[in-house]
Amino acid sequence: MLIPIGDDDRGLTRPAFATYAFVIANVVVFVGLQGCRSDNSFSYGHAAIPFEIVHGVDLLEPVAIQYGGEQVLVPNARGPRPIYLTLLTSLFLHGSLVHLFGNMLYLWIFGDNIEHRFGLLPFVGLYLVGGVLGSVMQIALDPSSAIPVLGASGAVSSVMGAYLVLYPRNRVHALFFVFVISLPAAVVIGLWIGFQVLQGWGTLSTAGDVPGGVAYAAHVGGFATGALAAAVERLRRPAERDNILSRASSADGSRRYW
Repeated sequence: MLIPIGDDDRGLTRPAFATYAFVIANVVVFVGLQGCRSDNSFSYGHAAIPFEIVHGVDLLEPVAIQYGGEQVLVPNARGPRPIYLTLLTSLFLHGSLVHLFGNMLYLWIFGDNIEHRFGLLPFVGLYLVGGVLGSVMQIALDPSSAIPVLGASGAVSSVMGAYLVLYPRNRVHALFFVFVISLPAAVVIGLWIGFQVLQGWGTLSTAGDVPGGVAYAAHVGGFATGALAAAVERLRRPAERDNILSRASSADGSRRYW
């Protein structure tokens, strides 16, 4: 098992305030508003439901769906007004502690470099737009679905797409069983992409997160958004500006693992 634990941050010259804020916001929502679980009225009301987005209505009663050959009731609750705001609120919801931890780990590791390169406000825009477009892509697969779509996966995927384009050779430190190894970002993110393909093979006709399910189309949409934005950024500014801090850290080879 390969678990990223840090990357080479020698080029950073300032704290990644937006990255830290997104991590804190996601944790606070999961603990304080979701109650560390997704089966409550806040989660049901603020997740993005394809049927609600397409028709502009707020479903309040449970909806019966076919899942795994059985009929399952999907609860609903009152959401924000207009209901389209769930495309944003759903980005801060998670289905489980593992779901939250995985997304926040990747955001913590890869977000600071992208925020430093783009700047604080453009990074916020990339994160939110990538997340929304990822959800839209997932919804487009089954617009009539009543299954909720939730999670920061699309937004985090946009960060990873940007990282792959801008820093493919950056060293990423990962835990491989009991060993810490350093690999190029292209390899680590490539393995992540491969995992998404294998896990999502044959599931692209199913929209949303269901018990045991993942919205893989949201990952694809977010990743493509980040990669495209990074390609434009690379054309606009091919290399990071040199500065005294980056020269000093490069000289002593310092790296950060957190």
